[in-house]
Amino acid sequence: MARGSTTTRSESDASESLIGRGARIRGRVHGDGSLRVEGSVEGNIQLTGDLEIEDGASVTGDVEAGSLVVSGQLTGDVTSRGPVTIRATAQYAGNVGGSEVILEEGAAFAGRIEAEFDLPAELSERTGGRAQSPRREPAGR
Repeated sequence: MARGSTTTRSESDASESLIGRGARIRGRVHGDGSLRVEGSVEGNIQLTGDLEIEDGASVTGDVEAGSLVVSGQLTGDVTSRGPVTIRATAQYAGNVGGSEVILEEGAAFAGRIEAEFDLPAELSERTGGRAQSPRREPAGR
């Protein structure tokens, strides 16, 4: 999963990897399958599967994954083919794009969310059915 790292794979599920508590990875992480981060990663992460950043873990770098759940710290831009969930315990700074973005109450978020969505019927008649997102710079960045 991660070149030159201490990433381990469970024999029962070779498609999921773990960067354990206390482990520190510096450099690019990429591969097939899913990854759970309990330690820290400094570098971009590119996965075909899902990424989970646990409470107490940190990632500094851009992320591309099938889906993402952030409970710890993340600094970087995210591109996800599936849903992105930013938990109440998360501290996230960066732009995020995904098929669905869930921002739980209590999460610290600084950035821009990019997602396509359908407007309610009463609003879609005025705009032609698709959301029009204005181009704005995020506050504090």
